[in-house]
Amino acid sequence: MLLMLMRCCARMPLAGLHFFGAGLGWLVYGLSPTYRRRLRENLRSSGLCADEVAFRRTLHAAVAEAGKGITELCRVWFGRDEEIDAIVRCDDWSVVEAAQCEGRGLIFLTPHLGCFEISALYGARRLPLTVLYRPPKRAALEPLMRAGRMRAQARLAPANLQGVRRLYRALRSGEAIGVLPDQAPGVGEGEWADFFGRPAYTMTLVTRLQESTGAAVVMAFAERLPGGKGYHLQLQRVPLPLSPAALNRAVEDVIRRCPAQYLWGYNRYKTPARSAER
Repeated sequence: MLLMLMRCCARMPLAGLHFFGAGLGWLVYGLSPTYRRRLRENLRSSGLCADEVAFRRTLHAAVAEAGKGITELCRVWFGRDEEIDAIVRCDDWSVVEAAQCEGRGLIFLTPHLGCFEISALYGARRLPLTVLYRPPKRAALEPLMRAGRMRAQARLAPANLQGVRRLYRALRSGEAIGVLPDQAPGVGEGEWADFFGRPAYTMTLVTRLQESTGAAVVMAFAERLPGGKGYHLQLQRVPLPLSPAALNRAVEDVIRRCPAQYLWGYNRYKTPARSAER
C-alpha cells in the first residue's frame, strides 16, 4: 500500500510535495519532544546562528526542510529516471571527470544535507555507483528503500562486513562509492572527533577506504531550491589526508553553505552501545 501511495504521489509537482512536506515537518516537531529538543540543542550549539533572531529563523526553516526531505522521496525514488536530469542542475561534474581520470576509484561523501538521495541517483545515471546504506529498523520498509535506490547503475552495500568488502571491490575496480560521512557508526567503527565544537563518534571507514585504495574524495551536496524548482548539485574535491577530524571539518564546511537544510534532528552525538564515552 505504501509503495502504491508513493508511486501515485510521484506524479505530483515537486512544489506540492514540498508544501505538504513543510507541514509534515512541523507536525513531527510538535508531536515529538525528543526530536524537538535534539534539533534545537544541535542547532544552537553549532554556533552558526549569530543571535536569537538568526537562531529562530534558521530553526523554522530547518523544521520545514526536514519534512520536505521525507515527502520529496516520492518523486526522487519513484519518478521517471529522465526527470532527474530535468530537476537537477550541476555545474561541477568536471570535478568527477577529473577524479575518474586518476583511475583509483572515487568516494562520494553525501552528508545529511539537502536532498542527499538525489545526489546518488544523479551520479548513478552517469557511472557505476555502490552506495553504503543501513537497513531501516522496520524491516518492512527495506524493500521500499531498495526499490527507490536501486536504479540506473546504483548498487547497494549494507553496513556490515559484506557491504564493506563490496566497497573495496568497487574502488579497486576504479568505480565510485557513496557514503554518508556524518552517520553515527557502531561501536569499534569510529573515533571521537569534534563536530561543531562537540565530541562526536566519527566513522573511520572513509579514512581506511581512501588510504588503502588511493581513491579521490568528492563532497556532494544537492541544495533544495525554493518553490519546488529542483536542486543544485554542488561537487567539491576534498583535500587529503582525511582523518576523522578532517572528515568532520569537511562536513562542517559544506553545512555552513546552507545550515537550514541540515538534519539537525539527527542523533549525531549519540554514544554507541557498549562503548566508553569520551
